[in-house]
Amino acid sequence: QVQLVESGGGLVQPGGSLRLSCAASGRIFSIYDMGWYRQAPGKQRDLVAAITHGGSTNYADSVKGRFTISRDNAKNTVYLQMNTLRPEETAVYYCNADVEIGRWLRQGRGDYWGQGTQVTVSS
Repeated sequence: QVQLVESGGGLVQPGGSLRLSCAASGRIFSIYDMGWYRQAPGKQRDLVAAITHGGSTNYADSVKGRFTISRDNAKNTVYLQMNTLRPEETAVYYCNADVEIGRWLRQGRGDYWGQGTQVTVSS
């Protein structure tokens, strides 16, 4: 009922930048919190950054000052600007959204994930 599609991943050198995008589509009445998570091989999936519908943000300590999360509510899209990337940040980055589904009426709330986009930081 809801699809999240990420884009913008790739290979970048240490110290470089990438901008990830995640567009939500489907039977969307409203989107509450949106966020980015990452999962490196053999490790758990961790929160990188989150943003409320009103624009309040929350970041993992390790990315504060380097990453910026933003969203365009009219486009149901969330972004993650990543600067000064480090090799240890190589991971699959996943988009997450807390969505109220429905067209004209609220029909339930659910937690949705994108398929992930690979970010590799390496020289």
